[in-house]
Amino acid sequence: MHPKLFAALQYLTPQRALSRAAGWLAETRIKWIKDRFTRWFVDQYDVDMTEAEEPDCTAYASFNDFFTRALKTDARPIVEGDGAIACPADGAVSQLGEIHNGRIFQAKGHDFSLLELVGGDPKTAAQFTGGHFATVYLSPKDYHRVHMPVSGTLKSMTYVPGQLFSVNDVTTQTVPRLFSRNERVVCTFDTAAGPMAMVLVGAMIVASIETVWAGLVTPHKRRVRTTDYRDNQPIRLEKGEEMGRFKLGSTVVMLFGADKVRWAESLAAESDVKMGAHFGDLR
Repeated sequence: MHPKLFAALQYLTPQRALSRAAGWLAETRIKWIKDRFTRWFVDQYDVDMTEAEEPDCTAYASFNDFFTRALKTDARPIVEGDGAIACPADGAVSQLGEIHNGRIFQAKGHDFSLLELVGGDPKTAAQFTGGHFATVYLSPKDYHRVHMPVSGTLKSMTYVPGQLFSVNDVTTQTVPRLFSRNERVVCTFDTAAGPMAMVLVGAMIVASIETVWAGLVTPHKRRVRTTDYRDNQPIRLEKGEEMGRFKLGSTVVMLFGADKVRWAESLAAESDVKMGAHFGDLR
């Protein structure tokens, strides 16, 4: 299908109805449906089940349990060193670099607003103005838990309602402001490098984003909602610990402040990455 046609059809697609239908299929416990679909998925996307803690894809209670499966303890070693940044997820680098004039590069001809991405709060955006970003796309075959790139203490979580466009390469190159218009959850942390944000971006048939401290993030009212965690008992997550997960995959955007990090020189757009691998260094 032509990329522009594929993108245009997404504007016409009833995104939430499709996501609800996919959600039913992903959560069903009807064994013959669940097993047949899961086997098809493993074959279609060449999923490597030898890395999974439970390698039998039909042993999971639902497709979502399979999709968010745990890996063997030694499958993803975490890069060592206090100054080393660990890759937060399996997938491929979509883009990475500096945040220029409050804009984040998406693809050739497209960028988007940092302020819009974080939910419209100028104070949050100001922490990352002139800083660095990295966008990692999780494809269907990938491990779909998101882990901490550095150790940090949770400051806030903001749910931002939005669309559910696909986030694959075709859509990234054709839909303007993609990551700042899709539904997302913005998690900010205090770290040794100052403020860090982990932005979990939803996508077509991905209407479920979870965090380890709040569970499924599905507000009844579709409006921007921020939860402040600084006055509660501190939630501290170490480098390499799980912080969230996607049901049916999507994208994570990392944000750091100005002059705080340096991405690994080996990384560029379309670089394949694995969770825990060396992604950069604190300055």
